[in-house]
Amino acid sequence: MQPGPSRAICAPMPLHITKIAFRSESADTLRAWLESHAADGEARLTTRYLPKRADELAGGSLFWIHGGQIVGRSPILGFAETGTGRWWIRLEPRLIAVQPMPRRAHQGWRYLEDDDAPADLDGGDAGATMPTVMLNELARLGLV
Repeated sequence: MQPGPSRAICAPMPLHITKIAFRSESADTLRAWLESHAADGEARLTTRYLPKRADELAGGSLFWIHGGQIVGRSPILGFAETGTGRWWIRLEPRLIAVQPMPRRAHQGWRYLEDDDAPADLDGGDAGATMPTVMLNELARLGLV
């Protein structure tokens, strides 16, 4: 009897969501907001509706849009009911710098496939390496 073809079991790629960093002046203020809203090791973002694809977001991140560009991401820990008919998006209270990527403003969230997500930047937190304005301009020029 000949052996059959081997089957590689691949874990599904995580799904991500994007959201506007509303009322944020820069990546630094967004990071400060995340850190200041951390309770029990997580930051909570309130939303009206649970995403329809919430199960696929396990292991994914919320990518933050600021100034017409994706500037960073916060890993998603899960979702929880608030008790008032709304939902919390439970996030790690940190902002991970990513390769800036143009993204138009939108309401609510949009899904982002893992293959389309910008790569993390080396060097840690968003805004730690250079000012956001400078990073956005360099990205606009296609230099980063």
